[in-house]
Amino acid sequence: MRRFNFNILKDKKWDNEIVNYLSLIHEAKGKQSLCLKQKPDELEKLVEIAKIQSTESSNSIEGIRTTQTRLKQLMSEKTTPRNRDEKEIAGYRDALNVVHENFEYIPLTPNYILQLHKIMFSHTDSSFGGSFKNVQNYISATTADGKAYTLFTPLSPYETPPAMQELCDEFNRVIGEGKIDPLLVIPVFIHDFLCIHPFIDGNGRMSRLLATLLLYRCGYEVGKYISLEAKIARDKGAYYDALELSQSGWLEEKDDPTTFIKYLLSTIISAYRDFEDRINILSPSSFETVKNAVESKIGKFTKSDILELCPSISASTVERHLKKLCADGNIAKGGGGRSTFYIRNK
Repeated sequence: MRRFNFNILKDKKWDNEIVNYLSLIHEAKGKQSLCLKQKPDELEKLVEIAKIQSTESSNSIEGIRTTQTRLKQLMSEKTTPRNRDEKEIAGYRDALNVVHENFEYIPLTPNYILQLHKIMFSHTDSSFGGSFKNVQNYISATTADGKAYTLFTPLSPYETPPAMQELCDEFNRVIGEGKIDPLLVIPVFIHDFLCIHPFIDGNGRMSRLLATLLLYRCGYEVGKYISLEAKIARDKGAYYDALELSQSGWLEEKDDPTTFIKYLLSTIISAYRDFEDRINILSPSSFETVKNAVESKIGKFTKSDILELCPSISASTVERHLKKLCADGNIAKGGGGRSTFYIRNK
């Protein structure tokens, strides 16, 4: 059976790209801590937006979708799920809320991972929620002409429970010793988790929940305010490519997770940059806030784009300020109805 030894990370020589990512994230983490003390009220709205985006994006990566109206109703718990997709969305919402609100009290153990998986499927009639797989699963891909093939064969069902126990134990041991940067250990854990593929269904979504949980527990809370899942969904091809490259030789313990480490670190630093941009936009005047948001955009943008950057301002107020910016000649309006867009004037 595949064994897990994170000590190899301690002696590995990392290239300049990874070293630079680590330095940037450590610096950004310090800046974020200062912002949280200075603007706690303004940032609270970012939390709710990030939850919605994370729930929508993590499910959409797996082809699970609903309308924006239904999504917002489900997130605010103002409606009940109508179909299988909405039941899975509601389950992810609940599991994500548990992580957000209780991460300090959720240690990394197979039992807690099973509990999160059970919550994720709690709205469905699936019998496998909260249980490791009992049949062999496969990671498949599709050729350009539509033919499916097996890309990777994960561990067998009987190997899965001991592997998950050893993986969690190794992560906790290394983090407890404090000799290896958690930003290197977390991507390797997620990579190994996905290679084990411990569940019949929900492995991808669970990996993203666990990434959020482990980052929070190690002091990197950017995912509270900027959705990491949304960033992954925007370029999921790069996500799958990084996984595929890193999986080669995994069963024989000859894999190199460097590509996946770089991918996840680049996603985290991108989120921190977005966080800093949104902090810079926030100001006492709602008009100045909208104007700052507009000035941060390049090319076409929509009212929704500005609303995302100005979470403390209502949609009607944003629309009023956009009209004023149009009247003042700062921006020009194009399209119509749902296709309305704006561009900045030179």
